[in-house]
Amino acid sequence: MIYFDTTNTRRARHQSGLVRVSRRLLCALGGAARPVFWKNGRWQAGDNGEFTGFVVADWLLTAELFSEEERPGIGDFFVKKTVRTAAIFHDAIPLRLPDVTWPKSVARQVPYMELLARCDRVLAVSAASREELAGFWRWQGRSRLPDVTAITLGADFDGAARSSAGSGEGGLLCVGILEPRKNQLFLLKVCAELWRTGADFDLHVVGRVNPHFGKPIERELRRMKRDFPRLHYHAAIGDEALAGLYTGAKATVFPTIAEGCGLPLLESLWRGVPCVASDLPSLRENAVGGGCVLPPVNDHAAWVAALGRVLADDERKMLAAEVASRPLPCWSDTAAEVVAALSANGAGG
Repeated sequence: MIYFDTTNTRRARHQSGLVRVSRRLLCALGGAARPVFWKNGRWQAGDNGEFTGFVVADWLLTAELFSEEERPGIGDFFVKKTVRTAAIFHDAIPLRLPDVTWPKSVARQVPYMELLARCDRVLAVSAASREELAGFWRWQGRSRLPDVTAITLGADFDGAARSSAGSGEGGLLCVGILEPRKNQLFLLKVCAELWRTGADFDLHVVGRVNPHFGKPIERELRRMKRDFPRLHYHAAIGDEALAGLYTGAKATVFPTIAEGCGLPLLESLWRGVPCVASDLPSLRENAVGGGCVLPPVNDHAAWVAALGRVLADDERKMLAAEVASRPLPCWSDTAAEVVAALSANGAGG
């Protein structure tokens, strides 16, 4: 049996990438997994505390982030564990970009990555994130380490059927929390130049505001709206309305400066919409099949040129054809990869 950690995600009200990964993977695992959560220093399977415990042949799998401070006793559990343990590793962004990461996330990151070294298997969301984790452990001089396998995350978007390209009349779409790492301010400068030179398009920005870092971005969005009426900001939006924005989009834009995998790129392709995204190693892994344009990170001229080409009908149609013809992974594929990794020989007990 795979016991699946839902400590944080079972009550999460937002739909961050981590939450989506955890919920979609648990759903895809179906009867092969049973949800559990950490409470009062032990694992539980229900709010009444009912849980008979693990047996040696079981796996405990977590896609969440954690530390001793957040889960008192979790360090001792990993030292004395009597169950095989596995974790989904997302990225080490809090270590690389502490100035624009939640303080709580920065404080948790090193203890979390140290606890991962006590797992029997680690499943990284990309080859790039796998190398990040391996590099951290090498820097620490660790010798006894778990197997680390890169897996492919699903592209299917909240259970929606795969779509073909829509009308493109809705212009460009940017989906993601408002924060410096997602780089919306850079995108606004690029689009402002395009609008000033007569480009004919709308830009829809969708995302909740990071309470630590997002307020200046929100203020700039509202200020620019006065000068550029074709800029639209949606702080909160329902699933049906978001689906409508995807249906009308010429392309999605993802100017992020750091990602572990980049679910928005995959989810855009699932919707049949080409994606213009930063040329990062993790995004390159998912863009290689076609339908994407990857200008260099923060290269203003390159982004102006790339968006200008994508806004042209011929370029968009070519990219949309690439999206339609390429295979895309489903969460059922991810679940199968996870089960295969946990079934492989070589895991410790």
